[in-house]
Amino acid sequence: MDLLLTVKVLILGVVEGLTEFLPISSTGHLILVGDLLNFNDDKGKLFELVIQVGAILAVCWEYRRRIGDTFNGLFKKEKTAQNFTLNLIIAFLPAAILGFLFSKYIKAVLFKPVPVATAFIVGALIIIWAEKRAHTIRINAVDELSKLDALKLGFAQAFALIPGTSRSGATIIGGLLFGLSRQAATEFSFFLAIPTLCAASAYDLYKHRELLDVVADTPVFALGMIAAFFSALIAIKGLLRYISHHNFLIFAWYRLIFGVIVLVTAYSGIVQWSVN
Repeated sequence: MDLLLTVKVLILGVVEGLTEFLPISSTGHLILVGDLLNFNDDKGKLFELVIQVGAILAVCWEYRRRIGDTFNGLFKKEKTAQNFTLNLIIAFLPAAILGFLFSKYIKAVLFKPVPVATAFIVGALIIIWAEKRAHTIRINAVDELSKLDALKLGFAQAFALIPGTSRSGATIIGGLLFGLSRQAATEFSFFLAIPTLCAASAYDLYKHRELLDVVADTPVFALGMIAAFFSALIAIKGLLRYISHHNFLIFAWYRLIFGVIVLVTAYSGIVQWSVN
């Protein structure tokens, strides 16, 4: 692996890890950064999906005790573990089904810098609106979720099929609108990422398996996943500390400014984004 490729892989791995669990869209950032780095061909897009595994492992490590207790509880047929697992399955299904049906169209039309920037801006306005509303909290912990709550959160996550929306952002802001506390909405978003990102990575790996060269790609993917793992750990811990005393408005302003910059540079010709 040459030096330039190593640098690109590390940059994309860090971008994936830092943005996956913040409400600012990891997919959107990877599309934009990949475009700037000229790392946006089919292999590059596959790489961006595979390194999500590093971010997934970071969540598994951070919540290893809860995950272990849930597995043990399932074997012991504990009600709490069964309800938690069933809620994750229910919340996972909307995005899985809609993604399977429409992913080809979405990738063909929306996986471009300008649509991503537009989604950044729209998402920012939604966050600002959600934060300005009066919050009525009825759920303070993920174990208090009903099946209907899980389904509503699943449909909220499905909006993130639009690149630039943010999977975690859609789930968290949806959670706030549905009466979850910031802590509960954020933690459920983390847990829901595990089946969602695993399924997306596995599906795309299988679908594009002919692009893979095990000998050449393994070190590239491994380096990207390691970078994503450590940067995701930092992001997860930082977000949990941040939301204990703050709202999500800072992320809305970041999205708004970033989206405007991309649109201005695109239409002014300052940056030659791949706009179709």
